[in-house]
Amino acid sequence: MKFTDYLRQLTKDWLEFARANKIWWIVPLLLVLLLLSAMVYIIQTAKPVIYTVL
Repeated sequence: MKFTDYLRQLTKDWLEFARANKIWWIVPLLLVLLLLSAMVYIIQTAKPVIYTVL
């Protein structure tokens, strides 16, 4: 739970930073990083399933 709270706060801070400084190119970067972190989380939880299939 603490990791998701940290990730949520980090995302909120980045969006506020982008809005305040008008650097909207950072938003796609944030989205890519969020997608990569979600993929890593899913892969970590799916390892036992993948091993049983192989």
